[in-house]
Amino acid sequence: MDTIATPEGAGERQTATLTQSVYAQLRADILSGRMRPGEKIRAEALRKRFNTASSPVREALNRLLSEGFVALEEQKGFRVAPVSAEELKELVKTRCWIDGLAIRESIDRFDLAWEENLILALHHLSRTHRGETGQGESSEWESRHKDFHLALIGGCGSRWIKRISGQLFDAAERYRLLALEQVLERNELQEHRDLVDACINRDADRAITLLQHHYAQTFEAITNKP
Repeated sequence: MDTIATPEGAGERQTATLTQSVYAQLRADILSGRMRPGEKIRAEALRKRFNTASSPVREALNRLLSEGFVALEEQKGFRVAPVSAEELKELVKTRCWIDGLAIRESIDRFDLAWEENLILALHHLSRTHRGETGQGESSEWESRHKDFHLALIGGCGSRWIKRISGQLFDAAERYRLLALEQVLERNELQEHRDLVDACINRDADRAITLLQHHYAQTFEAITNKP
């Protein structure tokens, strides 16, 4: 009886695709708060949810563990990583260090491509509907918001810095989305515009000061909430 040969490497590619799909959906659930801090993660339930074998689920969880979004407790298994004011404080400080350095370097290396990309990112963000009060933010706005912050540091010339900045953004975004109702009223769009103006005018000190203030707002709102 003839059999149809499986292309070499097809099994590995399919597993990698499934792993990426499980990882992306779990990561989105954690960042958005649909999976709450400290929540127990049951691998068997995930296997059924995604209709897949254990391997993609395990690999996705290990990847999230390495990124700090999932915690592993001995004899207890995986949980959504907890949050704390202490971690947020450290996270904000680290973002100020990394992104401040990257913005200064971007300004020192100033070129037309970075300026155009930054202005375009601000334009897209300003034209995107954020969502109704009390109903959360639109996924498109969240994507544009991240694009803007990555554009801010995009001229630094370091792929490592860009990668680390993106990871820090996602970690901070989790806190921001979890505490969305507690965040104080503010004109974030104007804060973004002021940042772009400082960058275009090549005023690195002002840009970094504005960045530090921008990042501190959510921390202050969360830690000082009633």
